[in-house]
Amino acid sequence: MAQKDGAWLDAWLDAEPHNCDAATLRASLMVHRAWEIRGSAFAHEVPYEDMKRFRAMLPAAIEEARKAALLDPANPGPWVVMITAARGARYGHSQFKPLWKELVARAPHHYAGHGQALQYWCAKWFGSNRRMMRFARQTVRKAPAGSPLAGIYLHALSELADRSTAAALPVTPMTRSLLKRTAASFDRVAPDDERLPVLRHLLAHFMLQSMMYAPALEQFREIGPWCGAEPWRKAGNPVMAFEAARGRAVRLSRSRPAPAAQGYGMAR
Repeated sequence: MAQKDGAWLDAWLDAEPHNCDAATLRASLMVHRAWEIRGSAFAHEVPYEDMKRFRAMLPAAIEEARKAALLDPANPGPWVVMITAARGARYGHSQFKPLWKELVARAPHHYAGHGQALQYWCAKWFGSNRRMMRFARQTVRKAPAGSPLAGIYLHALSELADRSTAAALPVTPMTRSLLKRTAASFDRVAPDDERLPVLRHLLAHFMLQSMMYAPALEQFREIGPWCGAEPWRKAGNPVMAFEAARGRAVRLSRSRPAPAAQGYGMAR
């Protein structure tokens, strides 16, 4: 809502100029608006003027986030904003690492913060496949009970798959072990956690790619008929892609299929 009409945020800041949450939201909106100007295209495809505006806006957003951090030193929110803006602002490793240290000192298991850090460490920004996967593996291992944090590993596998020319990811004992650990972690997450359904779709997909057919089928049973999430959308017809993947899990796991669902939902 604040993205379209910031009057209420301005009113909030006028009424509570020392409110860290309000100041953090202002900084976050500055980052969001900068990314709206840049778009999602590769850097060489972005018009020069748009890229110039994008890069000019991010340092100001980071400065606003730093000011917000002073209002409530224990609040991790401003540091998440800085982590988010860092790659667009072309922060090198020596600039990024102190931001990360400050964030995890306040919120060591912050999901969104880890997601933004994963992007920083991926090959298309300021890392590499090796750095990204190392970060993702460490994240799985430190994920606390009840947190979906292990799902960051699945996003890393998606990033790796998007950049790979191979048809499938390499199947390794480490990958299988981490997928099992991720599944076990998800079993302790609250069923109503809104992040969980999407993560289960990714987990089922990568378990299939790793020839873990019975564990993949268990994920499909947890998902139910909801098929509108990634990675099925990439196939053009998510219903057919989802149904084919689930059928493959049933067939290759040699399990008896569950009763057929009456229909498919596209919202999860």
